Amino acid sequence: MEGLASIRTIPKVSFQPISSSTRRSKFLARRLNFGPSMDASLKNSISFASSSSSSPPISTVIRAQQIESEAGSAASSPVTESEENALKVKEWEVGMFQNEVAASQGIRIRRRPPTGPPLHYVGPFQFRLQNEGNTPRNILEEIIWYKDKEVSQMKERRPLAALKKDLERAPPARDFLGALKAAYRRTNLPGLIAEVKKASPSRGVLREDFDPVEVAQAYEKGGAACLSVLTDEKFFQGSFENLEKIRNAGVKCPLLCKEFVVDAWQIYYARSKGADAILLIAAVLPDLDIKYMVKICKMVGLTPLVEVHNEKEMDRMLAIEGIELIGINNRNLETFEVDISNTKKLLEGERGQKIREKNVTIVGESGLFTPDDIAYVQEAGVKAVLVGESIVKQSNPTKGITGLFGKDISV
Repeated sequence: MEGLASIRTIPKVSFQPISSSTRRSKFLARRLNFGPSMDASLKNSISFASSSSSSPPISTVIRAQQIESEAGSAASSPVTESEENALKVKEWEVGMFQNEVAASQGIRIRRRPPTGPPLHYVGPFQFRLQNEGNTPRNILEEIIWYKDKEVSQMKERRPLAALKKDLERAPPARDFLGALKAAYRRTNLPGLIAEVKKASPSRGVLREDFDPVEVAQAYEKGGAACLSVLTDEKFFQGSFENLEKIRNAGVKCPLLCKEFVVDAWQIYYARSKGADAILLIAAVLPDLDIKYMVKICKMVGLTPLVEVHNEKEMDRMLAIEGIELIGINNRNLETFEVDISNTKKLLEGERGQKIREKNVTIVGESGLFTPDDIAYVQEAGVKAVLVGESIVKQSNPTKGITGLFGKDISV
């Protein structure tokens, strides 16, 4: 994601399985006691997971547990201390299995700090913590750890059942992908997703006189096909209030909710606030989460923009049905250096051919400042670009767009 920077490097945390995969699956099936509210398809998923030894079935069980949690209602009777402890154990176990599944898919961003198990825990892992400080490896991981806690608190204040009712009052969703394609046909240049962003962790405040509506209107006047609105408050000084203000101000450009999604609840929340699209980061979300969230997006009318950083992430996403929009972030998550040749590398050869066959629209992200940068990624195969810093910092963002493309692209 544009604007991230490294903070520090720390020793790795090790999780050492000491049981077989079969024992692990049976253990999980015993621990995750699903109630009668689960439908037949989810029960089948659990049965399948218990009879197989591969990682994906384990994540299927995890997702089933999350679906039941999201769909269920609060119990009518008070929770006893023993039940509360049992829930803590279950939550910790699910987190450990999530990390295991994610690691098997090359995901280095841990969903939450590797804290030890609850007291009196007896389970299938021999736990060894090498870094007692549990320090995030980089700023993206720090954001994800904070977001995990933040979303949990937001879900308590606004349960999914109530959130679904909010969708009935939300403004109709607009065609985000269609707007990008139309802009490409009109200008013969990549459709612009202009980012409404006040600050970033690496660059600090980008625009002191920041008015989200004024910036959005300037972008629209300059020819932006769509807008990206930062909604993270702690690290980017964004907000869902900004997204609502832009939507209610009559801006016609479809809006991308630029958020760090760790839970499907956030998808419903974004749609309820007027978003037309939402970002899903492959470096954070395992395949099963991506598949599930893509389906939720389409169900509520959102366009998912799935962001990748390297070949492995791209190959993972191309194997998932239903993904039509993929963003290539040119920022290396390990070194945080930006290299726009990353876009070309990910679109070459057989991979590029597969992208064309699947009719996936590619968005270039990060490191785009000049007309030559735009021409380079367009030649590589992108049909859209997401740009923030290079235009939001301009005193006149409308003219900033003209400078970025080397010509007036306004309607």
